[in-house]
Amino acid sequence: MRMPTRAKRKSSSGKVGRPPAGVGGQRVKDYPQVSFRLPTDVRDKLWALSKVRKQPQWRLIVESVDCYLRNLPRREQAHISRQLSTSRSKPLQ
Repeated sequence: MRMPTRAKRKSSSGKVGRPPAGVGGQRVKDYPQVSFRLPTDVRDKLWALSKVRKQPQWRLIVESVDCYLRNLPRREQAHISRQLSTSRSKPLQ
């Protein structure tokens, strides 16, 4: 009696592993890390939101910051834009 053999997989020219999951196809591993403390109830909400939305916590924070900025008065948005443009032109220390 002959044992069935597994079909050989065709070699693909694609990359091995997971595709980059960051914004615009960037590698999340290359993002700068940030550490901050949250009250327990807020941390629990972030965890639950991440599970329900099936999104990583970092992406929820990015979306939350963007949403917060969109809802600021135009004057504050302009001030933040200026801060960002000057900080980008300075070398990192």
